[in-house]
Amino acid sequence: MGDGRGFTPAAIYEYLAEARQKLLDWVRPLTLEQYTKEFPFGKKTIRDTLVEIPFAEWSYGTRLVGEFMPPRDQHPFVKFYQTDFAPLEGAWRELAQRTRSVLREERDWSRAVEWRPIVAERPTLMRSTAGGIATQMLVHEVHHRAQVMAMLRQFGIPAQNLDYSVLKFERTELPA
Repeated sequence: MGDGRGFTPAAIYEYLAEARQKLLDWVRPLTLEQYTKEFPFGKKTIRDTLVEIPFAEWSYGTRLVGEFMPPRDQHPFVKFYQTDFAPLEGAWRELAQRTRSVLREERDWSRAVEWRPIVAERPTLMRSTAGGIATQMLVHEVHHRAQVMAMLRQFGIPAQNLDYSVLKFERTELPA
């Protein structure tokens, strides 16, 4: 039920996974030409904009569990900027299981977390809380999902509303 009971980052992730599946259903039939067509917004292509989501999800999950962040060229999702859609979808499905575990196992959302970003113009130390990192992971996907939906609409694909209220609120038809 989408009424706030059980409101946790893990519960919000389940909404994202449901909305993501609908988005990926719209992307799956695209040709490679459509998948890589450039647009003047987002990460320029559906492929690059989609890859950005699990790329960041893996990175934020890695920070939450305190694991080593590899250089960008060794990131496990960087290769998908050069592939067709199917390999990305499979790897993302596997990542979702890891992310679910990370979000379920976190016990202290106010815990301080520090890291050095893998892409920065100058050496930088970033600070947040576990909750702040989880929030960024969750809202980052919504941001890029909206960009992909706008790109899909340019192909005439009726990418419909994936808002939380549409997917999760209970509705009861009332007599007129």
